[in-house]
Amino acid sequence: MSLDVRTVTASEYPDWMRAVQNGFLTPGSPSDEAVAERLEDTDLSRVLGVFDGGRCVGTFSSFPQRLTLPGGSTVVADAVSAVTMAPTHRRRGLLRRMMTDDLAAARERGEAVATLVAAEYPIYGRYGFGPATWSTEWEVSVHRAGLDPRRSGQPADGGRVELVDGADIRTYGPGVHARLAAVRPGIVSRDERWWKKHTGVAARSPYEKWDEPFYAVHRDADGTVDGLMIYSADDKWNDGGQPVNTATVRELIAATPAAERALWLFLCSVDWISTVRSGTRAPDDLLPLLLPDPRAARPVTHTDWLWLRMLDVERALEARAYEREASLVLDVRDTSGPAAGRFLLDASPDGARCAPTTRSADLVLGAAELATLYLGDESARRLVDLGRADELRPGAAELADAVFRTGRRPWCPDVF
Repeated sequence: MSLDVRTVTASEYPDWMRAVQNGFLTPGSPSDEAVAERLEDTDLSRVLGVFDGGRCVGTFSSFPQRLTLPGGSTVVADAVSAVTMAPTHRRRGLLRRMMTDDLAAARERGEAVATLVAAEYPIYGRYGFGPATWSTEWEVSVHRAGLDPRRSGQPADGGRVELVDGADIRTYGPGVHARLAAVRPGIVSRDERWWKKHTGVAARSPYEKWDEPFYAVHRDADGTVDGLMIYSADDKWNDGGQPVNTATVRELIAATPAAERALWLFLCSVDWISTVRSGTRAPDDLLPLLLPDPRAARPVTHTDWLWLRMLDVERALEARAYEREASLVLDVRDTSGPAAGRFLLDASPDGARCAPTTRSADLVLGAAELATLYLGDESARRLVDLGRADELRPGAAELADAVFRTGRRPWCPDVF
């Protein structure tokens, strides 16, 4: 029987959601409430499925997403999500068909890049994606950290930390997130449903379990909320009758370094907490070095996170900011087509121009490698040393690093 790759109708959407759950090894079926709620904010023209005899065996979806670039500007990205294939239908080119159709539609819509969070590393490089941000999780031994046990958990600069409820997070969260997005490359947009889902009021699929957490916000000296944290805690005691609880951060965002420091120090001062799990953080997060003993924060995970795919090189390179003036000719290789070409980038603090050129190339690199450089996290010099880029003009790699690298590493706190 032939396989049908097509957009999904509303009547097929429950079967499509069930296929997503199967792909992520979560048995069961989504509730009618969950299906109805998801359909309300889903553009079915961007939901693809593979059907075998009327049964959905593969899934793929995308949605518009704003991605923050170095300098604070944004581009609209084609955010790829819910990619699954039934184990009975692998290795037939079905994902490539869905990916090719989606990226072609995204390019036609004028989206400069595509984004995703990869469940497995080897898959998406085949489609021109490269890792553009990385994530680290720390486990903090509070007793070893060297914090003053007399401190109250409140900052000394006139700000304060307050425990609040989920409704407060839904009220203050979007504003804090917007302020963070203005200064941190890699941040992606969040809709209203994101805040509802992470405060327990949105319908959830069976694989999205919910336990009510604790909520805290930081107010600056003027009373403005400029940071928030969502965390949970277990209930464990040792044989000696002492609490050995672990607090796990589900969300911590802050618009200012002062708010970020205050929230971390607050959590590390909570009674009965002996261990703090940081959740996914930027590799250059403040957490380890704000502790008197940074070795108390042990990295337990370090992994790639947000992946990018260049769709329109000219628009993408012109959209971000650059801290120095320079000219580079980039010869971009892209077997899939949309990013291929030789481009002259004239960058300056006042703006950038990027256009096709016939000039000799300074660097030759693939679309995936350009994506890893785009947000400022990777080094062109390292790519050349790895054999993943070719330096045709001496010093071009170092110049590219001076042009693309950023002071703070890009970070994406979201999974989608």
